[in-house]
Amino acid sequence: MIKLDILVLAVHPDDAELGCAGTILKHLALGHKVGVVDLTHGELGTRGSAEIRDKEAAAASQILGLTIRENLGMPDGFFTNTKAYQLMVVEAIRKYQPEILITNAYHDRHPDHGRASQLTEDAAFLAGLRKIETTLNGELQQEWRPKQVLHFIQDRYIKPDILIDITEHWDKKIASIYAYGSQFHNPNWENEPQTYISSPEFIQIVEARAREFGKSIGAKYAEGFTSRNLLGVDNLFRLV
Repeated sequence: MIKLDILVLAVHPDDAELGCAGTILKHLALGHKVGVVDLTHGELGTRGSAEIRDKEAAAASQILGLTIRENLGMPDGFFTNTKAYQLMVVEAIRKYQPEILITNAYHDRHPDHGRASQLTEDAAFLAGLRKIETTLNGELQQEWRPKQVLHFIQDRYIKPDILIDITEHWDKKIASIYAYGSQFHNPNWENEPQTYISSPEFIQIVEARAREFGKSIGAKYAEGFTSRNLLGVDNLFRLV
């Protein structure tokens, strides 16, 4: 078992890259272990296929330098926040024992995002209950609850509770997004149906959001996160 410092649980391959790749890269550079578990293969996407998305996720993972990446294989668009799916997420949390869990936005343009957000939040709590039994390789897993659950901000604006300067890692974040060639602007896919996220303007919107958040903390680019719990710092001089 690999114990992670940060685990990103995102519903679609490319959600982690769009929502928090800069934060992933920053913490990897600081020596932390960071991994991603995708809930689905994104098989309902207009362009590409599950197999293509798997290859793209592998390419993005290599760019990011992730410690681990795996996919739970839930049905894209049709998973629900029910016991069976909660237990799948509980098993993943207990497997990697992250100190910090990052997941999808509270609500968003894509209904999967909000549903995954609540599913992951619920599972993070349940993972800490000793009487809920899960197994890994035939052995009982130890209960584990992350110290903090954060939600990245996606298409719809949500006021962040915390902003992280990702300026030094911006170019690699963008490279990890473009690893999903079937999904974002790519001349090789001109004959495929055009979508909201395949337009050149979509990446410009991603950059505009990062610049807006960055401006608030005196940085060029930043990523924003929300939390249902109050966030604290150990001293005032660590504030940006």
